[in-house]
Amino acid sequence: MLVIATIFGSNHIAARVAFEHGTNVTTAVVIRSAGTALFVLVLLLVSGASLKIGRQTSRHAMVVGLLLTVQSYCLYSAVARIPVALALLAFNTHPLALALLSWASGAERPRPRVLVAMPVALVGLALALDVWGKSGDVAGRWAEIGAGVLWATGASLSFALAMLLTTRWLGGMDGRLRSFLAMSVVAVVTCAGGAVAGDFALPADDTGWIALVLLTVFYGTAITSLFVVLPRLGAVNNMAVLNFEPIAVLGVAWLILDQAVAPLQILGAFIVVGAIAWMGAGKQ
Repeated sequence: MLVIATIFGSNHIAARVAFEHGTNVTTAVVIRSAGTALFVLVLLLVSGASLKIGRQTSRHAMVVGLLLTVQSYCLYSAVARIPVALALLAFNTHPLALALLSWASGAERPRPRVLVAMPVALVGLALALDVWGKSGDVAGRWAEIGAGVLWATGASLSFALAMLLTTRWLGGMDGRLRSFLAMSVVAVVTCAGGAVAGDFALPADDTGWIALVLLTVFYGTAITSLFVVLPRLGAVNNMAVLNFEPIAVLGVAWLILDQAVAPLQILGAFIVVGAIAWMGAGKQ
């Protein structure tokens, strides 16, 4: 599971490299989503799984796919603007967002453990993002990272809502079929939007092309591996893989992108991950 989390993080590292070499967010989302959808479709066909779904289920899958389109675009936009590990830390608050959305919709009241974990995680996030800056200039620091943090927050909220609706509407569907439908919607909607806006940008050099291919391979490999591993795991392990990703990216980004963070920011990152993992551990 730690390897899978690192592969997921490597997808975002490759995306950042692709953005620095001419690719834009729209192109990356379309290529990644289409490539993953095709790969999962092959898995479904090889295994002989049924592709039949009802009309209402199709509509529900479309809504979830649209939310994941927003999530994909927002998260890659955050990765393009701020250090990858910080973008993923802000995004990985989605378990907290999911708890609040579930409560607001009347589905489930947050447990005391969740209410304790939320402020602790937010304090850790503030440390990780270094919101005060070196001179205590909050406004100046926000001008530097604010746009990226807002994109990551948008990704967190849209992903949390997608997970809430998936649980309600698509919980009984084959996970591979659900992923195929969602990735297909993401690819089609993003491609249509990009075509209307003329917002496609291919890599400018070989490095950009390699990064674009790698982000697709990494994402497809990680999501497919989860299909094999997750049925054997419980909620605690699932939370572990979701929240180890930004920690893994801290090391990978330092090696590949030379994106270093201060010791206090690393402490904040571990506080965020620890608080969310502790919150999830209460489900077992």
